[in-house]
This record gives sequence, C-alpha cells and structure tokens, in this order.
Amino acid sequence: MTFVLSPVAAIGRSALAFLAIIGRVAIYAVQAVSHVVRPPFYFREFLSATMTIGYFSLPVVGLTALFTGGALALQIFAGGARFNAEAVVPQIVAIGIVRELGPVLTGLMVAGRVSAAIAAEIGTMKVTEQIDALTTLSTNPMKYLTVPRVLAATLVVPVLAAVGDTIGIMGGYLVSVSRLDFNAAVYLQNTVDFLEATDVVSGLVKAAVFGFIVALMGCFHGMHSGRGAQGVGRATTSAVVSSSILILASNYLLTELFF
Repeated sequence: MTFVLSPVAAIGRSALAFLAIIGRVAIYAVQAVSHVVRPPFYFREFLSATMTIGYFSLPVVGLTALFTGGALALQIFAGGARFNAEAVVPQIVAIGIVRELGPVLTGLMVAGRVSAAIAAEIGTMKVTEQIDALTTLSTNPMKYLTVPRVLAATLVVPVLAAVGDTIGIMGGYLVSVSRLDFNAAVYLQNTVDFLEATDVVSGLVKAAVFGFIVALMGCFHGMHSGRGAQGVGRATTSAVVSSSILILASNYLLTELFF
C-alpha cells in the first residue's frame, strides 16, 4: 500500500508547494502595488532603475527586433509564394511585430537581462545583510528596492516595445526592398494602411504587463534568495525562468482578452 501511495503523496507535496509559491508571489505583488501610491517615494532609485531597465536595454532589444523583422519577411514571402500571396508581406510583418513578436521578444530580452540583474543585486544585498541594515534604519525594503524597479519597468518596457516595433518593421522593410524587390513606397503605404490603433495599444499594454512581471520576479526571488553564492545563483536562475514562463502565459491570456 505504501508503494502505491508514495508517488501520490509526492505529487501532492509538489502541488502544495507550487500553490504556496503562487500565494507568496500574489501577496508580494499586492504589497508592491499598494506601496506605489503611498509615500515616501525614492525618486533617485526610480531614475536609476529607469536608466538600467530602459536605456541600457535598447541595444539588445533593437538588434533582436531588427533581425526578427527581416527573418519574418523572408519566411512570409517564402510561404506566401506557394499561394501567390507574396504581396501580404508588409501587412503580416506589421501585425506580427506589433501585436505579438515586438512585446514578447522585448519582454523576454528584458527578462534575461534585467530580471537576472535585479535578483542578483537584491540577493547579494540579502546575503550581505544590507536589507537588514535598511530595516534597522527604518527604511522599508519594499518601498526602497521593489517599488522603484517595478514602477520603472512597467513604464519603460512599453517604450522599449514601441522602439522594437519600429525597428522590427524597418527590418522587414529593408529585407523586402533590398532582397525581395518590393517597392519602397508601396510597402510603407501598405504597412500604414493595415495597422489599426487596437493593434498598437494591445501591444503596449502587453509590454507594460511584461515589464511588471520582469521586475516583480526579479525582486521577489532576490528577496527570497538563499544564503551564499549558490542561493544567489538559484535566485537569479529562478527569476529568469519564472519571468519567461509568466510572460508567455500572460501573452496568451491578453491575446485572448483583446482579440
């Protein structure tokens, strides 16, 4: 009987541990949001997080969007040629970049770069007892460390996504004009005529949600980091993995909601 029940008990323990983590993350998210609207506000930390998350992420986001737009144009042209539908390349590249690939790739790139950095920074602060020192000095670690990063990421990642959308569409444009013999003016006109405000707004809303997730996961895993270098390493890995999974899952839910 024990041989039969042991696997079931292991599954039950894993399920309960998973639900406990979800509960802790949800409580942490509610606390972070509630502290956004309550003073004090550390404006210098917010500006520093804005520069780190936004400005220094521009190169990786721009290059990713550029090559993705070019590859997407080639793939759509090759697939459309089977049905004599090569002319749809501008429209499909635009809607694919703005609705899906732009926000998602921006979120994933920022998750790999920023979420890991946040988790490592805060995890190291916990290991070296700097967070305890903040508490001793009557500084709330949630307001000083989490709120500026979460707010900065939520506001900045949509800007990154908008820049990535533009660069991605231009990547498709460059490949289509130089390699696929599209007329430059017609390509741009088709892109402008096909895109609607709903497409752009939905992508920016997705990017804001992704930014919130990236910063929240980085701060959460950093705050709950284990002791020592191994604990910080595990927190960094967990932050990137959980951010990426939540970005993809929330992308589906938001797509279902918008479209």
